[in-house]
Amino acid sequence: MTAITEAFTSQFIRIQEGELDLNIHYNDCGQGERTVVMLHGSGPGASGWANFNRNIEPLVVAGFRVILLDCPGWSKSDSIVCTGSRSDLNARILKGLVDQLGLDRVDILGNSMGGHSAVAFVLSWPERVGKLVLMGGGTGGASPFVPMPTEGIKLLQGLYREPTIDNLKKMMNVFVYDPCDLTEVLFQARLDNMLARRDHLESFVASLKANPKQFPDFGPRLAEIKAETLVIWGRNDRFVPMDTGLRLVAGIPNSELHVFNNCGHWAQWEHADKFNRLVLDFLSH
Repeated sequence: MTAITEAFTSQFIRIQEGELDLNIHYNDCGQGERTVVMLHGSGPGASGWANFNRNIEPLVVAGFRVILLDCPGWSKSDSIVCTGSRSDLNARILKGLVDQLGLDRVDILGNSMGGHSAVAFVLSWPERVGKLVLMGGGTGGASPFVPMPTEGIKLLQGLYREPTIDNLKKMMNVFVYDPCDLTEVLFQARLDNMLARRDHLESFVASLKANPKQFPDFGPRLAEIKAETLVIWGRNDRFVPMDTGLRLVAGIPNSELHVFNNCGHWAQWEHADKFNRLVLDFLSH
C-alpha cells in the first residue's frame, strides 16, 4: 500500500457558496466502494488531517476510501465570515464536494463541529448518507447540568482572540483527559497552523460577533434521521457535556452510544486503537 501522507493525499476543489467561489482543501485517501468523510472540529489550527491522522489507515486497509474535508475557515481552505448557521454552511460545502466527486452516498464521521455539520447534512440530504458516527457534537442547545458556555469553549474562543502558546496550552490541557500525552512538538505544530492563517482567526471572531450561536439546536428534528448512528463521547469532556450525547441517542431512533472513560473531547485521538476497532466494526456490519 502506498504510504498515506498529508502531502500525497492533498487536493483542492472550487465550491460555490452564494456569491463566493471558495477554494476548499481536502485529503483523499485510499480506494474502495464505500467512502467515509471525516469532518473536523472548530478549534484554531484544526484540520481534517490534524484531527484524524490516527484513524485513517485502519479504514483504508479495510477497503474504505477516506476523505478529510477542511471546512471553510480552517487549514488550507478559504476563509469566510459566517453570519448564519455554521453547521448548514459546512453541510453545503460537503454537498458540493460529494457532488463534484460523483459520490452518491457516503458514511460521515464528525467530531465536535463536524458532528453538527454531519447532522445538518443528513437532515438536508438523507438519501446521500449511509451511516453516521458523531463524537462530541451533533446538536446545540444548553446543558441543564453544566454552565454554558463550557470551560473548554471559553478557552477556545479566548485562543481565537489571543493566539499565544500559553493560551493554546491552557485549551489543550482541558481538551484531553490526560495532558501528559501532549508534546511540545504537537503544541508548536498547532500554533504554527494557527498563525499561518490569521485570516481564519479574524474571520472566526467576526463570525461570533455577527452570530454568537453558530451551531443551532437540531434537537426537535433528530427523529427525522433514519441513518444508523453511532454516538461516541468522552465521559470527561469539558467542551461539550455528555448529556448532549444522551440527547442525540434519545432523539435519533436508530442510534447507540459508546462512552469512553478517562477521555476528554478528542476520543479518536485519546483512545485511537479502541476507537478505530469500534468504528470499523460499526461501519462493516
